[in-house]
Amino acid sequence: MRSHVSLVLAAFLFVSPAMAQEWPQWGAHPQHGSNVPYVGQSLDQNIVNILYDPLIEDEMAGTLEFGDEPLLLAHFQTPLIDGDDVYMMFKAGHFDILRYKTQRWGETKYTWNATHTALEEVWKFESDWNAVGMIFWNWEGVFHPALANGSLYVPGKGGSVWRVNKTTGVGTRLAPFVDEGNDTPSKVHVITPITVDGAGNLYYAVAKFRDDVNIRDYDIQGSWLVKITPSNAITVVDWATLTAGAPAGTALCSGQFRNVDLPWPPSPDAVAPTNICGTQRSGLNAAPAVAPDGTIYLMSRGHFNARESYLVAVNPDLTQKWMASLRDRFNDGCNVPYALGGTLPPNGAPGGCKAGAAYGVDPATNRPGGAIVEDNSTSSPVVAPDGTIWYGAFTRYNYAEGHTMRFGADGSYLGSYRAGWDVTPGIWPHDGTYSVVIKENRYGDIGSYCNNPAFCPTDASGRIYPVAYYVTQINPTLRADALADRGDKQLNRDWWYKNTNTKACSRDASGNITCVEDPDHPNSFEFCVNGFTVDANGTVYGTSEDGWLYKIQQGGIVNAAPGCGTTIFGCGGKIFQQLTLGAAYTSTAMDSAGRVYSQNAGHLFVSGQ
Repeated sequence: MRSHVSLVLAAFLFVSPAMAQEWPQWGAHPQHGSNVPYVGQSLDQNIVNILYDPLIEDEMAGTLEFGDEPLLLAHFQTPLIDGDDVYMMFKAGHFDILRYKTQRWGETKYTWNATHTALEEVWKFESDWNAVGMIFWNWEGVFHPALANGSLYVPGKGGSVWRVNKTTGVGTRLAPFVDEGNDTPSKVHVITPITVDGAGNLYYAVAKFRDDVNIRDYDIQGSWLVKITPSNAITVVDWATLTAGAPAGTALCSGQFRNVDLPWPPSPDAVAPTNICGTQRSGLNAAPAVAPDGTIYLMSRGHFNARESYLVAVNPDLTQKWMASLRDRFNDGCNVPYALGGTLPPNGAPGGCKAGAAYGVDPATNRPGGAIVEDNSTSSPVVAPDGTIWYGAFTRYNYAEGHTMRFGADGSYLGSYRAGWDVTPGIWPHDGTYSVVIKENRYGDIGSYCNNPAFCPTDASGRIYPVAYYVTQINPTLRADALADRGDKQLNRDWWYKNTNTKACSRDASGNITCVEDPDHPNSFEFCVNGFTVDANGTVYGTSEDGWLYKIQQGGIVNAAPGCGTTIFGCGGKIFQQLTLGAAYTSTAMDSAGRVYSQNAGHLFVSGQ
């Protein structure tokens, strides 16, 4: 077994010949582990600072009614790296808080100049793709092309993909769906990043909405998995055939208790009410993953009821292999002590479950905790070197921190860690095994399991552990104490790095940086990164809401120069970018020279020595 794992680990350390680019897609490779065989540089300077989203001020202004600070509730593409060429999204049009589709998306090709001191624009390609929904329904979805087969593949309108010539920037539409002479059906949308397997085949998910703005008012009118080969042959598979065994769209699925019944659960034997499931579809932004054996992994959910969520395995011939529910997987809810993996205050205490609640249940359902494929995230499945599948799922009852889940290649549930939603876990293969990197945001200003401060106070007074924000490395082994106590399957932590910065900074048009103590963030800022870069040494690169890019070495070490964060803004272990801002979900990438590509406030940065 060990020799088999070692062989697989070797495969994970190198980019396949079919995709010779350093970073061709979401998560770097088809397994999405975001690990590269390069060693990252010291973060001494921002070599590049390019504005790609000029609409962010309007986007942030539109969110002020959600709180006292502007938020950027949007997900952004990872830069794609192909030797000296870099591909990054741009936006145009205008932002409308009531519909995302007033904006326009496209891709810019840049190339490094001869001295590698600047990225120069080569061409722009504007797509007709648009994000579905609006800010009151879902955070802005991700527009995510991919590099393969000597081309750039760009999401388009009507479930199509543009195959763009990398030299000329001219695109040819590949259209799986046709409506009576119209090659761009108006309500069909690409809703995930494009994933490319080792043979150059493309995979992405599509859904048809009756109303592509008010997306939750009606059930979807269809959902599909699309495959496109290097020769442009297109196969479309109905999502329903891949999720056979899930409840029908019109079926009733178990939901959660009503707010009038707080505190939850209403009684020790209460049963949560049901609601219409909605048709199964991919989670928005959840990129398919492809294992080395060709198995395709998808995240699926009921359109109306996200508690009906699944990890789906698909055979290479696009038939269902198996499907694993995310329901009833955890026993870390009501009255579980923190030392044994719990997060809630004791039953009957402020923020705790109702007195008498059963040990370990989710207070919202009175069942073992279940996870959600959340449309506000870009969490995507990751195939680890041992063939297991990892996913950063959403859970509400642990202060909305989520759970990082692990499944076997046969669909068996193998355990979880009590944090990690909205991040595609990073993988570090090492020493015949591997570790997994996630973000662990222990959010402040949020109730324990509900949004009513009378029962779930938003201050920290009732919490059994403090508000804090970490990058965390975990491993596949299970905690013995949790197992001994109640048979729960909780994964072990290797180390974590805590963000201690409490200053908000901004960069003006001349590049000058100003920082002030931020009274709204006494516990620092969350790590808003939704995809890390893990280099050959296991060093982790990721961004925070505080506007800094961090270089975190094994053991949770950030070697920053003395005075970093006061007068030095590029100091080896971290570097300031553009602006301290709420949210904005971005990922990092790395080229073969070890330069780090990151984003902040609609700007693309390249950092290094």
